[in-house]
Amino acid sequence: MPDLIIRGGTVVAPNGILEADIAIEGEHIVAVGPGLSGAAKQVDATGLTVFPGLIDVHVHFNEPGRTDWEGARTGSSALAAGGGTMFIDMPLNSTPCTVDAASFDAKRMALEKSSITDFALWGGIVPGNLPALAEMAARGAMGFKAFLCDSGLPEFPQADDDTLHDGMREAARLHLPVLVHAENEDTTKSIAQRLLQAGQTDIRAFLASRPIAAEAEAITRAGRMAAETGCRLHIVHISSGSGVASALEARAAGAAISLETCPHYLFFTREDMLRIGAAAKCAPPLRSAHERDALRKAIHNGDLDIVGSDHSPCAPPLKDSTSFFEIWGGIAGIQSTLPVLLTLGVSPERIAALTASNPAARFRIPRKGSLATGCHADLSLIDLNTMTELRPAALLQKHRLSPYAGYEFRGSVRATFRRGELICSDGRITSETPGKFVRPEKGS
Repeated sequence: MPDLIIRGGTVVAPNGILEADIAIEGEHIVAVGPGLSGAAKQVDATGLTVFPGLIDVHVHFNEPGRTDWEGARTGSSALAAGGGTMFIDMPLNSTPCTVDAASFDAKRMALEKSSITDFALWGGIVPGNLPALAEMAARGAMGFKAFLCDSGLPEFPQADDDTLHDGMREAARLHLPVLVHAENEDTTKSIAQRLLQAGQTDIRAFLASRPIAAEAEAITRAGRMAAETGCRLHIVHISSGSGVASALEARAAGAAISLETCPHYLFFTREDMLRIGAAAKCAPPLRSAHERDALRKAIHNGDLDIVGSDHSPCAPPLKDSTSFFEIWGGIAGIQSTLPVLLTLGVSPERIAALTASNPAARFRIPRKGSLATGCHADLSLIDLNTMTELRPAALLQKHRLSPYAGYEFRGSVRATFRRGELICSDGRITSETPGKFVRPEKGS
């Protein structure tokens, strides 16, 4: 006998959109279909669309060590308010960065105490830590992240080609993916030095210092190494249609590659960055309307696999400098993923794939990503018939700075359930139990 029935919603199910009820027993979905009965507790979802809980594979919650930037409590609360039920935390900007067994254990312990959503962890690939990859894998790492350019933190140095190649070979042996921030450091560094020497430190100079060519070259190089080593490769935050084209060429050449972009690359352009300023600084930077529109096309036609927020906030003083090069580059937008995709007219089925089923399948996340019998009861109830202006007061992240503030978006998240528990209701956190650490399923 189920404990709870979500009744009368429009369910975004694996086999299409259904007018159906969802029966939940304990943490799991036990039935999906019309006219279900037997539960003492019911939630009326009439007029609402039921999405699988969003899995954000790209966040920086910075815990332990930099919780003055963001912590797992505030970050996961914002995720839940945006319809999310699980995140995978990047190996930086926590202190220490997650590059060995001890730092992995410390981060897991911290997040188990503070996160209200379920979570997993990426490890890092940096020069000299090759033996640590197996240690992190044994502890449940989802995979390993490498920067092909300066990460902005000296404690997480750039992976040179030898480090990346060896890391990919080891990751392939461990049956885990490698994620790369794909920008060519030689290109970006040389252009930046030339501009700074000429006294050019404004937004336009920063944009000029990180050209699309630097992204495309790094994607191609990483793809070639992935094909050589047999490693599963994931390109994070692709910022341009040209970057998508480079990744698809690498896939055609034999790389087992998946493609991720972020809501801000789909929503904003470089002209918006010139107007908004520091709140819209990111790397790679925002691109032209032409490149943004090519990304939107790739979202609709299925060339892009995953959308992650790349939520990367900082303490407000780090967004204030006379040189735009010195401003911390990170966009805070974890509550805005679903609203952006809905506002851009992405279909509910495609949204569910980009934010739930594709992440679960690609990274072998067990029992998540789908509103199907046997899966965790991770879901959100969305009112698609509303238009809401995002106001800073509605943000649950630590610092209420967002480039999306003031924009009007389609859809509002009415409720979020994590493993059958209501953890957020109309923007108010209601969870009584903590999130759980999630390991990847073993694969070959």
